[in-house]
Amino acid sequence: MIGIRGGADTTRGGHLPDTVALFPTCLGDLVMPDTVEHAQHALGVCGLDVRPVRGGTCCGQPAFNAGFHPHARRVARVSVRALAQTTGPIVVPAGSCAAMMSRHWVGLFAGDRDAELARQVAGRVVEFSAVLATHLDVLERRHLSWPGTAGYHDSCHMLRELRLSGEPRAVLGCVRDLELVPLASADRCCGFGGTFSVRYPEVSVAMADSKLDDARSRGVDVLISADPGCLMQLGGRAERTGDTPRVIHIATLLHEAGLR
Repeated sequence: MIGIRGGADTTRGGHLPDTVALFPTCLGDLVMPDTVEHAQHALGVCGLDVRPVRGGTCCGQPAFNAGFHPHARRVARVSVRALAQTTGPIVVPAGSCAAMMSRHWVGLFAGDRDAELARQVAGRVVEFSAVLATHLDVLERRHLSWPGTAGYHDSCHMLRELRLSGEPRAVLGCVRDLELVPLASADRCCGFGGTFSVRYPEVSVAMADSKLDDARSRGVDVLISADPGCLMQLGGRAERTGDTPRVIHIATLLHEAGLR
């Protein structure tokens, strides 16, 4: 993944903001628009000039993971071409989508007429919390506060493909009064897995319940992740059972802590 210049603070006479494109993903557009808005605000506070992506839709991951690569390519092509019209880093507030785009688009489009576009776009993709982790000094100066306990869930793609684990925790470390409680199941799959949850619903539900039980046993108020797919799985299950904890995106936690 590409690097991001860090430490820009335009309110104190720093250099002009870096320009980034914020790719909301289809889940962000359809299910979690507030999360996308919170991510945009957070990036702006860090001195980044956030530009929308016009015409982007889905990264093609559901079809790709199910083995339907031609279908995945057809879906992803729309986003590849839309993102090719942007400049600067492409920030993705979804670990699994960022992994799909940065690690699999090149192979998916190998030999295709858009192969070079896919290669160029993939090289510009960076996950949201990884960007914020390069601006910890800015976050610390904001005096963020969220009194309560939290657990952090590592999504499979973000942890095992992007190798991002310390970055979101470092970002959360900038929030005062927030106690981050280690979870025994932090690196365990939530059971979503795209079509896995449809093909094996009983196993999927059991995996989600196991993770939520772990969070409850540690008394956390909120379960945080940087992946909307996991949040949809865990939050949906928590809502169905009518139990705690709340399940929210890291961008939303920062918003509630005062990063606005």
